[in-house]
Amino acid sequence: MTGTTSRLVLPRYLQEQDGQRTPVAFDGYRSTGLRAPLRTPVDLPHRLTEITGPVLGEDRVTAGDADLTLRAGGEAQGQRIIVFGRVLDSGGRPVPGALLEIWQANAAGRYRHVVDNWPAPLDPHFDGLGRVVTDSLGRYEFTTVKPGAYPWGNHHNAWRPAHIHFSLFGQAFTQRLVTQMYFPDDPLFGQDPIFNAIPPAARHRAVAGFDLGRTQPDWALAFEWDIVLRGTEQTPFETDDDGDVA
Repeated sequence: MTGTTSRLVLPRYLQEQDGQRTPVAFDGYRSTGLRAPLRTPVDLPHRLTEITGPVLGEDRVTAGDADLTLRAGGEAQGQRIIVFGRVLDSGGRPVPGALLEIWQANAAGRYRHVVDNWPAPLDPHFDGLGRVVTDSLGRYEFTTVKPGAYPWGNHHNAWRPAHIHFSLFGQAFTQRLVTQMYFPDDPLFGQDPIFNAIPPAARHRAVAGFDLGRTQPDWALAFEWDIVLRGTEQTPFETDDDGDVA
């Protein structure tokens, strides 16, 4: 209306500190030299389009989607684990209704993917894909198997540490996160350029913690990993990830 001041107040999200932002190009990670932008990324302003949506249908995600150990009428091989945690916003508040999708290699370190053909066995009862929607307190939980390490040809004798890929949406398009969760004390950390591309002060946020209290006796180990979407404690994310299997 003419002469009327709008009362619409848009939420603001804390920006990640430059010193803790994972670079889009990293010398040791060779493929980033081919796909990383040549100019410095520009943070987009938070207008209505960026801070609203997406709208996700809860009926499209079933309870079985969160258990990766039961597929195709059988049980996956490997060390059974529970991965759980919370999704939080920049203020430490839980984010309910966030869609989390994961993908990972099997216990032998092989993806069910057309380009993954190294000589490790495929598991007919493991497709490596799962998804869940966070509850009212921002909590999520997956049952899966611990992924194996695998060679990837980036440099001489290059092996990826055990990891699980995460993709999630929060309550707005500016809260999209694609990242990798690692396991504590992995001996391959020192030679992995993807892990070492994360600024040293932020690397601990990419590593899950072992939780004996949440372990299910005679059934599964448990690892806790909280995900922070934005702000000074943001989980390290892959700025220019293209969804490949690395």
